[in-house]
Amino acid sequence: MTATSGAPLRATVLGTGSWGTTFAAVLADAGCDVTVWGRSDAVVRQIADEHRNEAYLPGIDLPAGITATTDALAAVVDADLVAVAVPSQVARATLAPLKGALRLDAVAVSLMKGVELGTDRRMSEVIAESLDLPAERVAVVSGPNLAREIARRQPTATVVAATSDATARLVSGAVASSYFRPYTNPDVVGVELCGAVKNVIALAVGISQGRGLGYNTMATVITRGLVEITRLGLALGADPATFPGLAGMGDLMATCASPDSRNHTLGGHIGRGMGLEEAIAATGGTAEAVKTCRPVLELARRLDIDMPITEAVVNVLYEGLPVDQLAPTLLSRPRRSEAVQR
Repeated sequence: MTATSGAPLRATVLGTGSWGTTFAAVLADAGCDVTVWGRSDAVVRQIADEHRNEAYLPGIDLPAGITATTDALAAVVDADLVAVAVPSQVARATLAPLKGALRLDAVAVSLMKGVELGTDRRMSEVIAESLDLPAERVAVVSGPNLAREIARRQPTATVVAATSDATARLVSGAVASSYFRPYTNPDVVGVELCGAVKNVIALAVGISQGRGLGYNTMATVITRGLVEITRLGLALGADPATFPGLAGMGDLMATCASPDSRNHTLGGHIGRGMGLEEAIAATGGTAEAVKTCRPVLELARRLDIDMPITEAVVNVLYEGLPVDQLAPTLLSRPRRSEAVQR
């Protein structure tokens, strides 16, 4: 990918977790000059010197051209594209010191899948507010993007959502390669909500499987979970066509079924009897649903949207609902039409 000057596009990724590091590799493989920022000196040195990130992507060789730094300001100041891949609940604090540092023509990309606790803001909104960027310079990348599979260069498709077609095309061009296929979509709201809420549904699936429940239960939770996501999205003006697509059903299926999904894994630990803190420690990395489930439920209640699976997850994690009661709680609800309803 090249900038308008003809030189390779300069891309920065904020975050050295599994998805941030993988996205840096995607950008490098697509022809960008890539810098990764992280807080850990050890991780940054290993990425820069050994082209590995054993803490988050063990056994994976990274493209040799990726550089790394612990200086966030230096990383973003000359970038054409800045991708943000930090945990959603620390995004605002991470980005605030960088306000005004990006070039006037630079675009920011959210790789995060969450809703901010206390404000109910989507991550693209947090980025725009924190960096003082207009909405048209912010894009979202979401879809069935399990980091370890992509890091192994297994074929996958993704969605690049932006209100500006020019921004969507720039980001799409920056990531397109032989194994990574981006599709553009103007429905930022729908794409972001799919990415945030599917983690909550995956946690519910993990709990059910941790209790030894089978594929009928899994299919029930996934399909009814998609109904919940759709209800919330439509209430916020999202495009109905987004939900059965890659960012909706595609991402939901991958996250609910894969052992590489941290949200599914954490749910499994809870289903087998671990407490929340013990399950978080056993999972490793960030399982966004733990923090996201509550602001999603708050948003749904404010809009008078029924989200029983999300509510059940919140009750299990924070209100003391026994895990054995999760499935009965969902199945004992009043019978009604399967059609999507408010």
